[in-house]
Amino acid sequence: MVLGSTVTELVLLGAGVGLLYAGAELLVAGARDLALAVGLKASTVGVTVVAFATTAPELFVAILGALTVSTDIGLGAIVGSNVANVGLVLGTAALIRPLEVPVTVFRRDVPFMILAALLLVGLGWNGRIGPLEGVVLLAVLVAFTAVVLRSVQRTQAGISAAERDGMPDAKARDAVAVIGGIVALVVGSRWLIEGGRDLLAAAGFSDLFIGLTVLAVGTSLPELAASVVAAVRGEASFSVGNVVGSNIYNVLAVIGLLAFVSPIDVSPGVRSFEFPALIAFTFLLVGLMYRGKQLTRVDGAVLVVAYVSFVYLLLP
Repeated sequence: MVLGSTVTELVLLGAGVGLLYAGAELLVAGARDLALAVGLKASTVGVTVVAFATTAPELFVAILGALTVSTDIGLGAIVGSNVANVGLVLGTAALIRPLEVPVTVFRRDVPFMILAALLLVGLGWNGRIGPLEGVVLLAVLVAFTAVVLRSVQRTQAGISAAERDGMPDAKARDAVAVIGGIVALVVGSRWLIEGGRDLLAAAGFSDLFIGLTVLAVGTSLPELAASVVAAVRGEASFSVGNVVGSNIYNVLAVIGLLAFVSPIDVSPGVRSFEFPALIAFTFLLVGLMYRGKQLTRVDGAVLVVAYVSFVYLLLP
């Protein structure tokens, strides 16, 4: 009986991760092509369209997890995903090929990534993130969106007629890919929560640990896939922009919305370890970016080792 239940949970977990990955790939491909059709740069596409698309798994897992299990699932998935994005995703991509950091991303988007991390820790330090805190996060999201849109407008104003003629046309299949990706993400997130939580809960792990590890890595697979592919193809601005944008949306959009759905209780353990870890990884990344305006293979190794250490320290 126990063996049959374990097999079912493993199948659900694997199928959930698979659907999340496939759904995000569809969503990213469709959204990216639609964005490129209107003349966005690669770094801007990474920070906006692709970052928002790859944040969808965190959004679905966090909200569905909070509604069906506990808010620890939602908070853990976001904190763990942001740490995984920096340590695992960017670290792995930099190991494959050194990543140049676009000036626009560093000056325009990185400050919002820092602000989002500091806001999450500051607003949750009293042990609760409620509707009022959610409004603050969403207000900063609106400000970030306004800054990006203003930048996009300046970019599009500088596109010549000849460059516009060379842009790809938007296709109906891109819209279909976006819709299909969203459907796959909804189903996959449900399966991931059910299979992952039941499997580790049966082994005695806490909801917070489950969110910070298995679910966080599972929902970071789209960022990992997109960044690795971009690194292989030499599109560093896409990789860096994707992770920076995802970490911004994870906190401002996902936690902001989640606080409306179900106020989040922040345990003392999160405040003493996970929150400081999030701040440490954020400033480690910024420091590495600022030092050389790129992420070298050595930097990638540092980030990966730091992430492995983070997961090790989480083990009970």
